[in-house]
Amino acid sequence: MNKNNVENLKTALRGKLVQPGDTEYDEARKIYNEMIDREPRYIIYCQNTSDVISAVNFARENSIRTSIRSGGHNGPGLALVDDGLVIDLSRIDFTHVDPQKKTVLVGGGATWGQVDHATHAFGLALPSGIVSTTGVGGLTLGGGHGYLTRKYGLTIDNLLSADVVLADGSFVHVSKDENPDLFWALRGGGGNFGVVTSFEYQLHPVKNVVAGPLFWPIDKLEPTLKWYREWLHQLPEDVYAFYLTAAVPAGDPFPQAIHGEKVCGLLWCYTGPEDQFDGFIQQARDVAEPLFEFTPEMPYPALQSMFDGLYPPGYQLYWKGDFVKEIPDEAVAEHLRFAEVPTPLSTMHLYPVDGAAHKPDKHDTAWNNRDAIWSMVIVGVDPDPKNNEMMTNWARDYWEALHPYTLGGAYINFMMEEGEDRIKGTYGDNYERLQKVKDKYDPDNFFNVNQNIEPASISV
Repeated sequence: MNKNNVENLKTALRGKLVQPGDTEYDEARKIYNEMIDREPRYIIYCQNTSDVISAVNFARENSIRTSIRSGGHNGPGLALVDDGLVIDLSRIDFTHVDPQKKTVLVGGGATWGQVDHATHAFGLALPSGIVSTTGVGGLTLGGGHGYLTRKYGLTIDNLLSADVVLADGSFVHVSKDENPDLFWALRGGGGNFGVVTSFEYQLHPVKNVVAGPLFWPIDKLEPTLKWYREWLHQLPEDVYAFYLTAAVPAGDPFPQAIHGEKVCGLLWCYTGPEDQFDGFIQQARDVAEPLFEFTPEMPYPALQSMFDGLYPPGYQLYWKGDFVKEIPDEAVAEHLRFAEVPTPLSTMHLYPVDGAAHKPDKHDTAWNNRDAIWSMVIVGVDPDPKNNEMMTNWARDYWEALHPYTLGGAYINFMMEEGEDRIKGTYGDNYERLQKVKDKYDPDNFFNVNQNIEPASISV
């Protein structure tokens, strides 16, 4: 690399360039999943959109492979690239709420905790994930689902517009009226089309929720899962509860006597009239006697950050996902077979993606699986690398046993690097349309460190 090119880049930046040998380099290349260990040649902490344009132009002109990092929560570590350039957006983290329009403008490097904090003051919120340190950018571009999805849809269903730096270094604004083809592709198509420096979302009235866990002993998995598969999607959209298998964490609010117990259960989020919640939770109690329950009224950001302490950055992590429409008895039997999690933090979640998420047509956005009832994830987690093989094998074996009973595709934010067939299976008949958008906005596949959709001209 010509040193003048690097010096010119430094001069052009408002932010900071970090390279191997710099004191902050090792810290700068850390991401959420400690299992990932990559060594980029350049990491650019972008301060604004101008820095992003400079970074893209530098990488393109010097043929440097490039990744984009928002929150760095991507499981397979696609926020980093060996011997390449990382465009780090974490300093573009503004949040501007318009309480009259009930909208929020968010920087591409913000986290959901920042968004939740800013919107909660006005009694507003939008669907996102379940860990507040997750980046807004990656979660949104993958589709985005969470506690408010049955009530208010996917994150992308609430996206109004975005600002994007394209592969040629140009800047565009996208919405349903401006560059609508790119706006369509961004809503579920991942980081394939450009660097999103800001997102504008529609917000909804949410202040406090009734929320928290209800656990049954693990030997109640069969009756409770068979009940759950028919129960939730028939209820009002104010009722949200994802099904899980786990070990009871050591710490509050869980009694010491059940710490480490293997359990199945529900994690609730209820947005309706508080006095009606007991009627819904009683239905769960009637199926099997709970081992533990804790479902107080709480501020929505408190629910959003409930998992932060349990799953902090720096743990080893491996996950596999699939979309699920039905859970036949054969699938219940496989869930029971793998119910004993291999490490205390490993878990399986079935997140509901029905209700309001079913209202758009599958061709309205790049997210294709509008008929899915759940987005399933199987996660092996542990702080100790010595347990990686054990928990990874458990997650893979569990997933392989259940995959025949799924829709064949997955939420791209719950995928490792699993190949082109999995990506095509996820997008279905939206895949060719995504390729056409890729052909138009990134014909050379500059943005390829992602769940990659190759331009049609390259994939032929």
